[in-house]
Amino acid sequence: MPASTGWGKPEDLVENLSSLDTTARLKALRDVKNQIIGNKTKKLSYIKLGAVPRVVEILASDSETPLLVQSAAAVGSFACGNEAGVKAVLDSGVLPHLLKMLSFGDNKQVVEACARTLKMIFQSTLAPRNEMLVGQRMELLLALLSSSNENVAEVAAHVLARCCETPEHQQVIVDAGGMQRLVSLLSGSVKRREAALDGLAALVKNNPQISLRLVAMEQGRALASIVRFVKDKAPRTRFLACMCLANISRSCPCCYPQEWDIRASMLAVVVKLLEEPGQVGEESPTVLADIVANNEELQKAAYKFDAIVKLCALLQKGSLPTKQLEGVLMALAELCSRLEDSRRQLLDQEPGKNEGNFTGRGNQIIHLFFQQAQAAIISALSHPCEGVRVAACTCIKSISRSVKNLRTTLSDERLVFPLFKLLDDPYPVVQVAALSAVSNVVLDFTPHKSVFFQCGGVSQLIQLSRSMDPMLRLNAVWALRNLLYLADMSVKEKVMAELTVSTLTSLIHDSEEMVEEQALAFVRNLVYGSVDSVQQVFAEDSAILTAVERQLCIASRPEVCTQGVYVLSNIAAGNESHKEAVMSFVAPVSPGECSPSPILRFLQDMSNPQLRVAAVWCVMNLSYPDSSGAVTRVARLRETGIEQQLLKMVDDPCLDVKDRVKTALEQFTGEQFTGLANVLILPPENRVVIFANPAFTLISFYWPQIIDLFELVKVYPSGFD
Repeated sequence: MPASTGWGKPEDLVENLSSLDTTARLKALRDVKNQIIGNKTKKLSYIKLGAVPRVVEILASDSETPLLVQSAAAVGSFACGNEAGVKAVLDSGVLPHLLKMLSFGDNKQVVEACARTLKMIFQSTLAPRNEMLVGQRMELLLALLSSSNENVAEVAAHVLARCCETPEHQQVIVDAGGMQRLVSLLSGSVKRREAALDGLAALVKNNPQISLRLVAMEQGRALASIVRFVKDKAPRTRFLACMCLANISRSCPCCYPQEWDIRASMLAVVVKLLEEPGQVGEESPTVLADIVANNEELQKAAYKFDAIVKLCALLQKGSLPTKQLEGVLMALAELCSRLEDSRRQLLDQEPGKNEGNFTGRGNQIIHLFFQQAQAAIISALSHPCEGVRVAACTCIKSISRSVKNLRTTLSDERLVFPLFKLLDDPYPVVQVAALSAVSNVVLDFTPHKSVFFQCGGVSQLIQLSRSMDPMLRLNAVWALRNLLYLADMSVKEKVMAELTVSTLTSLIHDSEEMVEEQALAFVRNLVYGSVDSVQQVFAEDSAILTAVERQLCIASRPEVCTQGVYVLSNIAAGNESHKEAVMSFVAPVSPGECSPSPILRFLQDMSNPQLRVAAVWCVMNLSYPDSSGAVTRVARLRETGIEQQLLKMVDDPCLDVKDRVKTALEQFTGEQFTGLANVLILPPENRVVIFANPAFTLISFYWPQIIDLFELVKVYPSGFD
């Protein structure tokens, strides 16, 4: 310890915190505070020596201003950026003393010191949020919003904002009048309105009901005030107004007039704020991500504003604050989620708007610039913060939606190995994000499948498919499904050897419907292609096929049924024995537990056109005329009522269904089908006949009278059998 500091030994300083001599206590407080500022090691050392309870005791029992100010500042220093410090000050019971000083203190220095310390504590995830939203503490926070001291009002709004963790928290604050109090601060000074915007942004985040309530407050005047602040001269005011409006739009899209125009205006502001120093610049990428989320038009606008270039420039800086790096990656993920131009620009496959002016050496510099950004994304996969790793995975998922990128830029093993490594990450949220990215990376047209097998990726996916976490199961099965997309037989055999039939049948009957859907989609890809592929569902006494059929009998979710029917359709594209196996379910000889025919039920389902398309495909594959048993199968399908149902669908509102129905009817009759104008349903078996002869027009004109005659005499011509 340098002699010039005049600091004593830590043990002596801690002892002096309890000295009866006021001067000695004050000096010890200052020395401890000065030593721990920005020094995590010193903080931990003094915590172990028991300094925190002694500092809190001074705050609780002393009355002299210098001691109170220094003790409050020391508590804040212990809590600043250090979870162990926050835990220590909370365990020492500091919160009631801080609130007491804020509510009854008339000394501005003491009040402001306590306010700063409270703000430090509530920047931590350990802060007692639930305790602040009950009884007198809630009343105190709301009262402090109207404090004449701007710093106190700002801290009260900050604490309220940090307490909005759940919809229940948000509702408690609104019910207590917190939103109205915050809105009233919008007309105050810069500090007050910024505090209000921060609090309102937290209140409406992911909460459609409260968002609508804010939009309607004061007949829209509150919203109008927030919109005006988007163009305020203060950068932080502009930022907070944009964040508040972005949260409203994301929670409740299209809930106020001219929303798109306002979001476009916000977009231009936020892209400029990316270059601001300090907290505004650090948090602007996250707001940019929220503004353009799920909106291709706004993503195009951001592309024109060179948002990709500016975000890549931030990545190129190297060491970014964790929160900013996470925001940059999420913004890139959103901007590349739908727009191919943004993906190409990020991967330097096409010049950006301003890059076309460069030639030769200039283009080489631009190329290097984007290469460094890509390297930063790959590096982020190994970042110590789980939020950054999630954002990096999400970014790769968006980029990998391009087939061209998968085949070229993303084929680099520097990306593949760290991404696959995250399947073993200790945080489930990271594993889920990694699985989502892997689902794109392992598609058949990528060169990654061999690498995936080499690094044990299949075993990892199968292990995760057995997880108790439904999101992990879902995304693991989804990745396995994509692994089998257009895969050759060797890949399918390797996967099934590790997965096993019993695991697959369990996934088909999972407790989560979305897992069931992906498991059936996996089987759909498994049986697609060759006869050998189809044969795999007949292993172990047709256990997989039985599981699929049972699911089709009991499932209610259309997406689950659609995938199951496509499984049957792909099996029906196999050989004769495969077709007959499907027929025994679609048109059983004797009614079973699944009666009437599920396929007939799906053809009749007008709520989901994709399900009808799948069902018609199944019928088409079963009635394919070049197969030897087609005539017999058509007769059985006709007896089941499927032909009659197809006739009712010739004018289906879904064009895809309509086209497939036409083909199916032609296969049933062996005649070209051009529409209802050449179809008759003939008694007594309601058999369908398709006429190609123009004379049919005359017959059809008199057909109602002919039918009446038949019904009268109960005689049917032999030609109608």
